Amino acid sequence: MRETTPRRLRPAPVRPAGWWCDALLIAGFAALTAALATGRFYGLDLAVSEWAFAHAPTPLYWIARAFNLLGQGGGLLLPLSGGLAVAVAWRRRTIRPFLLVGAALVVTTLTIGPLKLWTDRAAPTASVKEPFLAPEEAVRIFHELPPDAYSLSYPSGHVANAIVWYGVIAALLLALTAGRLRTGLYRLVRYAPPAILLVTTTYLNFHWLTDGLAALLLGLLLDRLLHRVPWDGLPLPERLRHWSAPFTERP
Repeated sequence: MRETTPRRLRPAPVRPAGWWCDALLIAGFAALTAALATGRFYGLDLAVSEWAFAHAPTPLYWIARAFNLLGQGGGLLLPLSGGLAVAVAWRRRTIRPFLLVGAALVVTTLTIGPLKLWTDRAAPTASVKEPFLAPEEAVRIFHELPPDAYSLSYPSGHVANAIVWYGVIAALLLALTAGRLRTGLYRLVRYAPPAILLVTTTYLNFHWLTDGLAALLLGLLLDRLLHRVPWDGLPLPERLRHWSAPFTERP
């Protein structure tokens, strides 16, 4: 009887290629966090926050609030990703899209939330919601705030989640269209929402500017890790062999 050996899985290609980019993202996040811990960039954060508070006419405020809904994880991103995964799974007769969605949920849950708890940073609007916090105090990282304080600001969950989930959504749309999704539309879905959310969460004073910059670094790292996984080659149980067809497409 001929013996068979499992095929060796190799990481899927990402751009830019190589692990050096991942290392830079980790180093950038660590350096920014360390700089904030020593009080650097507080002046920048405060200046941007004060400018946003001073330039918030009602129409522009509500436009920003509307665009900020693009980052609603449980209300938009997860249901949309799940719905697209169902459509791709039905069309391709494969359960593999759910692996991507499940992995995105796991990595965001295990990183963004714990980092927020660890850094314990108040949001810019904390000085309004928490009278004991002046803006100069709210901007601090590793603040050791009371458990019920208006904290959990660093990094921005909206921005980091947007990078990961719109990357998932773009991949599922590409699979659903069998690779025929236009490159411009693919890039729009993938990159526009995180950029919009970086601007709106800062302008609305939901987050400090450095919250969003840290989230960009973290989100890009998580996105690269997810896109490195060879989803089409992962071994599945024998009972799922009729639902294990490949589904990923390259833009």
